[in-house]
Amino acid sequence: MAVTVRIPTTLRPMAGGASTVQVEGATLAEVIANLDAAHPGFNDRLLDENGALRKFVNLFVADDDVRYLQGLDTPVPAGETVSIIPAVAGG
Repeated sequence: MAVTVRIPTTLRPMAGGASTVQVEGATLAEVIANLDAAHPGFNDRLLDENGALRKFVNLFVADDDVRYLQGLDTPVPAGETVSIIPAVAGG
């Protein structure tokens, strides 16, 4: 079940400069694991030491924030797009 992962500019060096990559996975957790296997370093950037999503990273399946769905257990249909969006802070 290949899905497209959109990579933000700040994380593109880990993906060889690519803005999108194709990985397999039926759930968001599987997509992240396969993304990290293909491009090491993504787990550390996306997940905290307990394996939960970091607070400063937003992940979307299609246009839906996974925090309002099933988190890492959110299903990712084949052909869907997962977007990694770093949180923006400032004042």
